[in-house]
Amino acid sequence: MGLVLEIQRRQWRQWGGSVGGFFDVGVLEGRLVRLEPLEVGHVPGLVEAAQEGRERYALTDVPGDEREAREYVARLVAGREADAAVAFATVDRRTRRVVGSTRFCAFEYWRWQEKYRRRPASVPDAVEIGGTWLARDAQRTGINREAKLLMLDVAFEQWRVHRVRFRTDARNEASRAAIAALGAHLDGVLRAEAAGYDGAIRDSATYSMLATEWPDIRKALEASLDRWHT
Repeated sequence: MGLVLEIQRRQWRQWGGSVGGFFDVGVLEGRLVRLEPLEVGHVPGLVEAAQEGRERYALTDVPGDEREAREYVARLVAGREADAAVAFATVDRRTRRVVGSTRFCAFEYWRWQEKYRRRPASVPDAVEIGGTWLARDAQRTGINREAKLLMLDVAFEQWRVHRVRFRTDARNEASRAAIAALGAHLDGVLRAEAAGYDGAIRDSATYSMLATEWPDIRKALEASLDRWHT
């Protein structure tokens, strides 16, 4: 077991992971936003952030009260411990207030023929960024865009994935517009793909970014953030 763990640690170091684990990315911080690994201490802030304009969250997984927020955090912490999700509390750096949440999820490990394998089997080939929601007053402030820039940088520069996917309820026009504004490509709409948060059977709009596209997308995102950084 000790030898296996040491081999994993060497693989994680090679591919940008910390000794504690490949997915231990820690705090991600920009000029507008600070992404902190989600924990129970964020519950009060999540509850407060989710109160205003709740009609906006009909199609999104957003906790409505303290009980729901505790369950939400517990589920995502368990996902992190199982290497199934890496969730963050989104914090406005200017006010130091929790304004939402976002996460990495749906890690993909492709079945390569060994002679073509480009990375250790324990390293994901693709990942999804999802579960994103923001308090109403944090929307259209550059916070989401900078948060995604930080997360995409981890995905493409640290984890070196081949693709990042975004997925949202096809009826959620605001979410779709925000994803498209990042520079993601619309791959299509999957019909009857999942249970919607409003009880409907939802179609899901799926978008992607490829590693080959990332350098140009990164430049565009950085340029678009200049208006909020000045």
